Amino acid sequence: MAGLKELRTRIESIKSTQKITSAMKMVAASSLRKAQSLLSSSIVYKDNLQGIAERIVSDMKQREKNGCSVNWPILVNGTGRSEKYLLLVFTSDRGLCGSFNASVAKVASRRIEELVSQGKEVSIACIGKKGYTILKRKYGDKIVRSIDGIAKKGARYDESSAISNYAFDDFSMGNIDVCEIIYSKFRSAISRDILCKQVLPIQIEYDEQKALPELVKGAEYDYEPKKLEILNNILPLLYKASVYEAIINTQASEHGARMTSMDNATRNAKDMISHLTLKYNRMRQNNITTELTEIIAGAEAL
Repeated sequence: MAGLKELRTRIESIKSTQKITSAMKMVAASSLRKAQSLLSSSIVYKDNLQGIAERIVSDMKQREKNGCSVNWPILVNGTGRSEKYLLLVFTSDRGLCGSFNASVAKVASRRIEELVSQGKEVSIACIGKKGYTILKRKYGDKIVRSIDGIAKKGARYDESSAISNYAFDDFSMGNIDVCEIIYSKFRSAISRDILCKQVLPIQIEYDEQKALPELVKGAEYDYEPKKLEILNNILPLLYKASVYEAIINTQASEHGARMTSMDNATRNAKDMISHLTLKYNRMRQNNITTELTEIIAGAEAL
């Protein structure tokens, strides 16, 4: 009967684990819905900023092509060098989300090795405890900053601004030439893409179709204030919006990965309970059959 008691204890233990994973799945699903809502609104804001910047840059590029002199902002032209790189690696602070953090760290490691092989000077800022834990084993000497606790109760723009300002100040002072962000772009609860994206200097596409002046009855629109002043005001906002978007995408991807992972764990627990319950019933039936056989044999012996 000791075997039966052991099986009962194990079944009860797995049932308790199943309740925990099921609860964690529901919490992750609720957090994911909030993150998706925040992500949708942030994308609209960033896309509008991007559209304005692209239109102005395209127009200024066209004028430069026609012989006009243009004084481009440092956020577009950069420092003129590309020797010092800062990588902002976004991961989560908690585990139990499958391979989410390991996938981001893998892409970051690949990018670090690529830059080092090109003779670049690389520094790393880890946003998220798990990314720091993984990367410090091999690249501890390159990690210059580690930030955790971001977006514990939802992504906030002021938290994003603090991270943005850190990289922006280094870029403005010439301590770095290029800043890239490595994060998980949310697709769905079961799908995400790991991206490595340059945010400083800001890359704005030049579209000759957008470079043509807008005309209404032959009149050309002018900008108030001037294009360069508008661009100087928009570019920092666009840069901060890119970092903020990376934080929200990371948060949504984390919740999606955790929801999927906990759902799989709950299903596995259910399968194990079914298997152990069947084993328990068979063992119990065998014990009953054995006892009945012994009783019958004893009765016949008398």
